[in-house]
Amino acid sequence: MSDPGSAVSPEAAPAGGPAAQASVPPRRRLTDGADLPVLPDCCNLGTMARVLLPLNLGVLLLGWLLPAAGAGHWPMFETALRVDAVAAATLLLLCPLRRAVSGAPRSTQWAVGLGVPAALAAAVALASAAPPQPGVLALVAWLMPRVLLAAAVAWLLIEYLRLRQLSLQPSQAEGRLQALQARIRPHFLFNSLNTVLGLMRSDPRKAERTLENLADLFRVFMKDSRELVPLDDEVLLCKEYLTIEKLRLAERLAVRWELDGMPGDALLPSLLLQPLIENAVHHGIEPSQEPGEIRVAIARSGDRVRVEIANPLPGAPPSRPGNHMALSNVRERLDLTFDVEGQLDTHADNGQFRVIVQFPYRKERRRRDARRSFDPDRR
Repeated sequence: MSDPGSAVSPEAAPAGGPAAQASVPPRRRLTDGADLPVLPDCCNLGTMARVLLPLNLGVLLLGWLLPAAGAGHWPMFETALRVDAVAAATLLLLCPLRRAVSGAPRSTQWAVGLGVPAALAAAVALASAAPPQPGVLALVAWLMPRVLLAAAVAWLLIEYLRLRQLSLQPSQAEGRLQALQARIRPHFLFNSLNTVLGLMRSDPRKAERTLENLADLFRVFMKDSRELVPLDDEVLLCKEYLTIEKLRLAERLAVRWELDGMPGDALLPSLLLQPLIENAVHHGIEPSQEPGEIRVAIARSGDRVRVEIANPLPGAPPSRPGNHMALSNVRERLDLTFDVEGQLDTHADNGQFRVIVQFPYRKERRRRDARRSFDPDRR
C-alpha cells in the first residue's frame, strides 16, 4: 500500500540558501531504490482495522484460555479497554509522525514505532491502576512487563504490515505493466499520427502542438506509475489527451469540465483518470455518428475526493464489447494505493454510463509553481 509520505518529489526545495540546500542530502523515491518506510500508514482505515481487530481477538482468546487453564479471574473487559486505548492513541500519534520520520534512519523510525506504544502503555497503566507497592523500584518492576509487551506487540504488527506491503510489490509491478500496455494502444498512436499528417500542410502550428501533446502523453506513459502525482497534473494529462482526440473526432466530441471544487494538490496514482476518460471516448463517442458529451466532475467532499466521468451510451450494442481491463486495472491500483479507502463504482442509467472514483484527500508536498499549466494554444 503506497502512501504520499513514502515518496519525496525531486522538486521539493529545502528551506534556506544554497549552503543549506547543499548540506541536506536529498531523499530518494521508493522507485529510485529507497527503502520502504518502517512505520505503516496509520491514517488508513485498512491499517487501523488490521491493528485493532487482531488485538481484540487476542484479548478474547486470552479471556477464554486463562480460565480454561485454571487461572484466576482475569478482567477481560478492563484489559480490552486499556488495549484499545493504547492502540487507538498510538495510531493517532503515528499518523502525523510517520510523515515526519519518513526518510530518517531506520533506527529512528523503529524508535518512534516502538517507543510511542510503550510510552502510551505506561501512561494508560498509571492512569487506570496503581502499583501494588510504593517505591521507584516497585513502580519500574510493575511497569516494565507492560512496556515490553506493548513494544513487542508493536514490533509484531509493524513487521506483519511491512511484510504485507512487500508481498504487494509484485502486484504493483504487474499493475504498472498492465497500465503501460493498455495505454500504448496502437490505434490511438496511429490515429494521432494520421491526424498530424493531415495537419502538416493545412495548419503546421496545430500539427506541432499536437506532436507536443503526444510527446507529453508518452512521457507520462513511460514513467513509473507507482509514483503519486498531484490531481491537477493528472487533469492536465487528460486535457492533452482529449485535445488530440478532439482533432480527430471534431464536432462529435464535446467535453464539459466541472472543476470548481477540485483540490488540485490531492495525490493519486499516475495514469488513474486518463484510461477512464479514454474508455469514455472509445466506448461512448466513437461508436456513434451523433455528437456526444463527456462530463468530468471533480470535487472534494470532506476528507475525500470524488471524481465522476460520464459518457453517453451507444444506441446499439458495440460490435466488440470491452473487456473492462481499464476498469479492473484502475480498481486494483486504487486498492493497492489506498486500501479500503479507495473506491470505483459504475452506473448505467438514463442513457449515460458513469464511473465514480473516490479516494482520501492527501496533499502533495512539493511546490505548486514547479508544475506545468495547460495551454491548448501554446507556441
